Amino acid sequence: MKLLHFSVIPMLLLVFLAVPAFADMGPPPNIIYILADDLGYRELGSYGQEKIKTPRLDALAAEGMRFTQHYSGAPVCASSRCVLMTGLHCGHSLVRNNWENGGWGEFQPEGQYPLPTGTRTMASLLKEAGYTTGVFGKWGLGGPGTTGAPEVQGFDHSCTVICQRKAHNFYPNHLWKNGEKFILDGNGWFKAHQKLKEPLATEQEYYDRYLRDKYMADVFLEEALGFLDNAHASNQPFFLYYPSPIPHVALQVPVEDLDAYPREWDPEPYLGGSYLPHPRPRAAYAAMITHLDREVGALLDRLEKLGLAENTIVMFSSDNGTTWAGGVDYEFFDSTGELSGLKGSVLEGGLRVPFLVRWPGKVAAGSESDFPSYFPDVFPTVLELAGLADDRPHDGHSLLPIFHGGSFDRTKPLYWEHGDQQALRLGDWKLVRRRLGKKNPATKLFNLKEDPGEKKDLASTEPEKLQELLEVSRQSRFPSKIFPNPGLDNDR
Repeated sequence: MKLLHFSVIPMLLLVFLAVPAFADMGPPPNIIYILADDLGYRELGSYGQEKIKTPRLDALAAEGMRFTQHYSGAPVCASSRCVLMTGLHCGHSLVRNNWENGGWGEFQPEGQYPLPTGTRTMASLLKEAGYTTGVFGKWGLGGPGTTGAPEVQGFDHSCTVICQRKAHNFYPNHLWKNGEKFILDGNGWFKAHQKLKEPLATEQEYYDRYLRDKYMADVFLEEALGFLDNAHASNQPFFLYYPSPIPHVALQVPVEDLDAYPREWDPEPYLGGSYLPHPRPRAAYAAMITHLDREVGALLDRLEKLGLAENTIVMFSSDNGTTWAGGVDYEFFDSTGELSGLKGSVLEGGLRVPFLVRWPGKVAAGSESDFPSYFPDVFPTVLELAGLADDRPHDGHSLLPIFHGGSFDRTKPLYWEHGDQQALRLGDWKLVRRRLGKKNPATKLFNLKEDPGEKKDLASTEPEKLQELLEVSRQSRFPSKIFPNPGLDNDR
């Protein structure tokens, strides 16, 4: 028995030494993750934007860490959000593209492909760990009454535009709150995609047609602030997921927000087509991002008021890069800077996104990291923050060493696939394959350290590196019966 007794001592010592450095810094932190929708890499002042005003997000960057090489989970909405929630990249995740449960009519079924029952989401794991969990914003991982609805996937409280199609109108006639339809009085229903043959006579006619009483982003903010109040009152750690629908088109924003931007920006109106018309499209896009900036400020202010800021980590990012649709003038705003590609593309402009992290006393103010990171890393990071064992399958690395000013060698590549495209980043090297399964497929190799704009294809001059990345890409995925991809599934 004495041998057994003494043999436990070194084991206990090893356990003690293995405890993360942050574990003795008090209770597990509250966690807020804010997700913009289609916000480009250069659309915040802290990332070089010169036209759009984002003072609160710029202050967030100054108070914490700014990542310069962070990537979304996919170049479109649903698959990117699935990656974020599950920590599995698009070669392993369930949802690998946008999928629709219905059409655009008022009474069409709502929702995208649902996460199945038993999915180990970030929210469900945090809930098991004693966190109260809330989601307020755009969901996109299962419609009402399905296995993918937020209340089934680990969220105690929810108020969402549960269907991505419904999110194309910022004045919908209803949202979904804790599994029940939540009618927005004064909004009614109108078609979210309209095209004018010619400009309307006055600006007011646009607003009368395409604006209503309740801007859904404001409803989400009100619900999120109430969640913070209740979490504080219950003295329970919380996880707040805030996937704002901004700045995804349609171009809709309260009229008073337009006053922050010059009329001279917009000599011509946007007449609509794939989305709703607007008389001042550039001003509207900028005003939407500034509106989101104020939402972030309101959340941060509430943390301060409640005395929660010191023990709350706040993360901010975007689900993919800037769109080309709906009247967005990405060239006017220099939305992607030197990066190539836009939303829907696995080039840098479709995937590289802002990532800001503030954690007072734990993340150095004004710090910056060029560590290559992406959405699958958020999952193990959150697990470690909550003191949970890192024993769930995922494709990421915990970023806590980076948050604390350290470093580590990344052993897992960054991987994406979307439709007929595939990309993989390994160190400074990036493989980009496009038009897979078509008559004119293209395979390119870039060194992002020397060529972040992906202008110089090195596939012919670096054949060994090309073959290395091709082999890693083959090993990084398995076929999906739900989202079959012949161009990749037959790549052996």
